[in-house]
Amino acid sequence: MKFLKAIGHLFLIIFLTILTQVGGVIWILTLMLSKPLKSKKRYSFPLLYLSFNLLIIPPVAKQFGREALPVFNQELKPRNWVYPLLFRNYVNSNLKTELENSAHSLFKSGISITYLDANFPFLDGFPLLPHLSHNDGKKIDISFMYLDEHGTTTTKKPSVSGYGAYVDSNKNRTTTSCLNKGYWQYDFSKYLTFGKNNHLILDRSKTKLLIKCLTSNPSTQKLFIEPYLKESMGLSNESKIRFHGCQAVRHDDHAHLQIK
Repeated sequence: MKFLKAIGHLFLIIFLTILTQVGGVIWILTLMLSKPLKSKKRYSFPLLYLSFNLLIIPPVAKQFGREALPVFNQELKPRNWVYPLLFRNYVNSNLKTELENSAHSLFKSGISITYLDANFPFLDGFPLLPHLSHNDGKKIDISFMYLDEHGTTTTKKPSVSGYGAYVDSNKNRTTTSCLNKGYWQYDFSKYLTFGKNNHLILDRSKTKLLIKCLTSNPSTQKLFIEPYLKESMGLSNESKIRFHGCQAVRHDDHAHLQIK
């Protein structure tokens, strides 16, 4: 019985580490503290987790070159609370400054920057799954802008996660090409929506303004979207806007931004 419990704890530590980077360490601390304090793990873990999330990790991560993006901010905010809760909202100071400046400028035009997965708090090279490159504090996924059923710009997004609700699958010839080459994962994010709002459509003018603002920053290295979106939004002359390759997932549900 003790062996099975140990295996269960080991799997939970691995799972929490993969999902949040620091969650496994918090679970180990929970195991160490719960017995001498005679507290139950189902109570002590959430309290420890929130304490680390809100009070401990942000200042420690800053000493190692990563900063947490704001959560309750109208100009720059997460798609939902899951991203900061899972410690997936960390970037280096240069990217944070770029995002905050861009968000402040765009807010005057009725645009709020909504971010999805960024990076974990520590260690360059530590993978933020399922992404291939969100591992150095220099990358972040950004939601497009959308119109509601009345044709009005809205801060709502077409999926709960921010991923998997594609703009116009019928026009994305790249998906067919990549799938035919055997890259089965290319449209896998369609299974990760966690719910959809099918009444929203892409706000092309404001999405274009958002992308042009982000790519105008000297520190921006590249921004990934699908080639057909780059063409349809009149961004063909933007050299920083590139195709990400078939080895990644498709980018007509969000943009991937990275700095130098």
